[in-house]
Amino acid sequence: MADTSHYAIRGGLEGRERLRVLARIMHPSTSGLFDRLGVANGQHCLDVGCGGGDVTLALARRVAPQGSVVGVDIDDAKLAIARTEAAQEGASNIDFRHGDIRVDPIDATFDIVYARFLLTHLSDPAAAVGVFYAHVKRGGTLIVEDIDFSGYFTHPACKAFERYRELYCSTVARRGGNPNIGPRLPSLLLQNGFTAVEVAAVQHVAMEGEVKLINALTMENIAGAVLADGLASQADIDDIVRELYDYAADPRTVCGTPRIVQAWGRRPA
Repeated sequence: MADTSHYAIRGGLEGRERLRVLARIMHPSTSGLFDRLGVANGQHCLDVGCGGGDVTLALARRVAPQGSVVGVDIDDAKLAIARTEAAQEGASNIDFRHGDIRVDPIDATFDIVYARFLLTHLSDPAAAVGVFYAHVKRGGTLIVEDIDFSGYFTHPACKAFERYRELYCSTVARRGGNPNIGPRLPSLLLQNGFTAVEVAAVQHVAMEGEVKLINALTMENIAGAVLADGLASQADIDDIVRELYDYAADPRTVCGTPRIVQAWGRRPA
C-alpha cells in the first residue's frame, strides 16, 4: 500500500464522506469548466488523485459512450468505494487503479489529464506537473484546480475559523505542501511546456446549506494530523469543531470554501 502519511487530511471511509460534500459543492464550477473546455464524447481522460471518484464518474458520463476514464489514487479504501459506486451507476468506461503515477507511470497518453486538490499536498508540484505532461497526448489538455487559503474568509469574523485556518495551513506546510498554491498553477504549467495556458478563479460561499459545513468537516478530518504534530489538544480541536458547526448554523453568517484557482493548458501538437 502506498504511504499516505504526508497528507494532512485523513483518507478511508471517513475522509470519503467529506469528499462527497465537497464534490457536491464543487460540481457547478468544475462542470462549467469542463463545458468551457469542450470535454465530450470520445475523449480519453486521466483523473490523478481521484479519491472517491466523484469527478471520475462525472468525466465518464461526459465522454461516454466512446470515451473512457482512468482514475488513479493511493488510497485503497476510497478506490474500493469508488469501484462499487461506479458499478452501481453502470459506468463501464472507468478503470480505477491504485498507484502513484510519479512512481509508476501509466503506459498511455490521454486527451484530458485532470487533478483537483492534489498539488497542494505535494512537496514538488512542478515535478508532478512534468509527469502530467508526459501523460497528455500531443494537442491534449491538462486541467488543474487547487486552493488558495489566503483568499479564505468568513463574515462576521470568527475566532474558531481563524484558528482552523492557522492549523490547516501549518499542518499542510509541515508535510511539505502549500495551502496557497492556487495562484502558482499557471506558472507550473508554463514551466513544464504547456501552451495556451489560461486561468480562472471561483469561490463557493453561502448563508445556508452544505457550503457552510466544509470548514467544520475539514477541521474534523485534519484532527489526526494536528494531534500528531502537537499543534493542538483534542479538547481544543473539539471546541473549534463545535464552534464552526454553531457558526455555520447561524443564518446570518457567510462562509464557504477557500478561493479555488483553475488553470489549464495544452501540450503542443
